[in-house]
Amino acid sequence: MRTVTAGGWPCRARCASGSASSRPPSTRRSAGTAPSTVLSSPCTTGGGARAPHPARPRPEPPPPHPTHLPPAPEHEHSSSSSTTTPRPVIVYFHGGGFAMFSAASRPFDTHCRTLCAGVGAVVVSVDYRLAPEHRFPAAYDDGEAVLRYLATTGLRDEHGVPMDLSACFLAGDSAGGNIAHHVAQRWTTTTTTPATPPPPSDNPVHLAGVILLEPYFGGEERTKAERALEGVAPVVNIRRSDRWWRAFLPEGADRNHPAAHVTGDAGPEPELQEAFPPAMVVVGGLDPLQDWDRRYAGMLRQKGKAVRVVEFPEAIHAFYFFPEFAGDIRKLVGEIRAFVEESIMSKQSIA
Repeated sequence: MRTVTAGGWPCRARCASGSASSRPPSTRRSAGTAPSTVLSSPCTTGGGARAPHPARPRPEPPPPHPTHLPPAPEHEHSSSSSTTTPRPVIVYFHGGGFAMFSAASRPFDTHCRTLCAGVGAVVVSVDYRLAPEHRFPAAYDDGEAVLRYLATTGLRDEHGVPMDLSACFLAGDSAGGNIAHHVAQRWTTTTTTPATPPPPSDNPVHLAGVILLEPYFGGEERTKAERALEGVAPVVNIRRSDRWWRAFLPEGADRNHPAAHVTGDAGPEPELQEAFPPAMVVVGGLDPLQDWDRRYAGMLRQKGKAVRVVEFPEAIHAFYFFPEFAGDIRKLVGEIRAFVEESIMSKQSIA
């Protein structure tokens, strides 16, 4: 693993492989795909120093996480095509209620490696600033800053893998799914401010899709699923969820704030530009957030956006971290791969 500083962003770049290897990174292969880079881009303070993540009180312990995931599906390939075909790029935002974990946390690192191998993409895992020290809109600012970094600097081709930034996907689980949506909304908007200037005129980063895994949306209303699964479903409950929103949203804001409530029925109508990309929304049947996620998909449809909802009826929140859901994890990776491939083909046909 090598640490470099580029444009004020210290980046940890490494080859993501499905298994350990003593070969140099340029020769490793990930479960049947070409080697792909996982880039961790921590936010920094002045002078290129990494911003500290001070200890924060946790009244409740974080939900348990497994130490491994089942192997990613293997795909046949030829060595010649794997090194010459440009790979799509997935910019990934980890979950954790905006307040916990990092891109280096083992479950998320392993998850990104699984996507890297199963989808055949370059994965950029973002280490955004955390609440409560860094409230809204810090995480969104950091996500947009990563896209600007990619647009102006790109990634070092140190592993010999060609990358296609015109086929860029934003992805995330739970709170990371929320971030992916808002970063996509910002990146494709035509309204600019001094704080959010437009992308570079020669911008090579074009969003081909957003992939939201049980995204973390909410509101003052308690939905049917939240009430029915309170005290039953693991990982997410009302008290924990409310505490995360209080830590992230601006001081004094309620859960109908546009960062949390994105469907427009309890606040301003969300503005989505024509360039907002197709979406894939993963919904778990035992996830308390499922009603919010289906409403989000419905909002996209009402605005004429392409959206694919993938239901896992027996899945809990964050099921993709638990080996007990090995079958669903394999299906999820296959669905993501199919969505990426179809989105790229659709984009090419339009062009």
